[in-house]
Order: sequence, then C-alpha cells, then structure tokens
Amino acid sequence: MLDIIYQDEAIVVCVKPFRVISTDEPGGMPDLIREALGKPRLKVRAVHRLDQVVGGLMVYGLTGPAASELSRQIREDSFLKEYQAVVHWRPQYDEGTFTDLLGRDEKTRKTYVTKTPAKGVQEAILHYRLLDNRRGFSLVEIRLETGRTHQIRAQFSHRGMPLAGDRKYSKYPDPKDWQIALWSSHLSFTHPETGQAMDFRLPPPETEPWTFFAEASSEQKELPE
Repeated sequence: MLDIIYQDEAIVVCVKPFRVISTDEPGGMPDLIREALGKPRLKVRAVHRLDQVVGGLMVYGLTGPAASELSRQIREDSFLKEYQAVVHWRPQYDEGTFTDLLGRDEKTRKTYVTKTPAKGVQEAILHYRLLDNRRGFSLVEIRLETGRTHQIRAQFSHRGMPLAGDRKYSKYPDPKDWQIALWSSHLSFTHPETGQAMDFRLPPPETEPWTFFAEASSEQKELPE
C-alpha cells in the first residue's frame, strides 16, 4: 500500500517507492494514489518528477488550479526540494556548489557534463552539504537550484563520486540488492489554496548503505564549525 503523508481536496503528499514511474502512466504514481485513496477516476496531476529508480517524498495536485500553482512555485524557486544521497568517497569540501553544463545522449539515455554550449545543453546548479563520512562513502544533503534529468547522478559521478547503487553512472561493484542511494527527503512549499506553509521531512529507508549513517540521518546533525 502506498504511504500517504498528507491529503486534502487539493493536494496529496506521498512516498514514491523505488522503481516506480512518477508520472501518469500505467502502474505509475497517479495510479497508485488513486488505488490508495479508493478513487479510480481521480485526476492526479504531476508537478515535479523523480527518476524511476529514486524514492522519497512527492506532492501531486488533485485539481487543475492547485497543480498550476505548485508548478508556478517550482518555476519561481519558492518550492524547496532537498535530497539525501550516499556517494562513493568524500567531497573535497564539506559544503559547496556544483555548476555545470549538462547535455543528454538520447541513445544511451544518459546525462553528461560538457564544457561546450550547444543545442540542448543546459546549465545545472546544485548545493550540497556533507553530513557524514565512513567506510569509503559520504552522506550528503543536496538542494537543487535547477532540475535537469539525472542532474544529481551526473554531477557527482563527473567528480568521481558516483551514487552508491547507481547502475547507470557508476562502475563500482556495489551489492546487487542495493537500491540507488538517492532519496527525496524534504519538501517545503505554500499550500496552493490556503496559503499555509507546508513542510515535510522523511529520513531514508533503514537499509544499506543508509544504515552506515543511521545516527547522522536520523538526527540531521550538523557538522562542527
């Protein structure tokens, strides 16, 4: 059963399972939401996406005006999306910003970093903060300033720090039972109808490699100055 965190007549906030499509396709999140709510004819509108292999918090609009308002907040950067990820190795700095030009190879369905502006190449910006480091892995918190396809995965992999469990952008032989270690952990936005501030947080699942950092992920502790 799909985990519903919050629901009213305008929106629904839920937990996307790993390997489920986030858009309205057969077996995708809208189908699961309709099933969970017992409303097979309900209009469920996607306003943001997660890669199919990624899990965590998502919000959907249940009316046209609600979906339009959430989309506007995303376009105007008043909608906060934060992620947690486990990456191989350790970033050079405890916090920082990655700014790259990203292209997309449709044949391999992979995103890549390039230095050359061209048609289809877009600027990608993310901010990260190191939460913990152990066993050759780092737990990082990520805030996206742009939302490009596979952005987090491509930008970290480009710097020699692919995400744990990522079969597409990593060459490391992580255990086959690991899901990709990328989790939508925090959503903050204004309710599209009431104007109320909405804030949702959810820690990653209690499975490897997240359990390497159980204390850091549960307490959201900050690094010392």
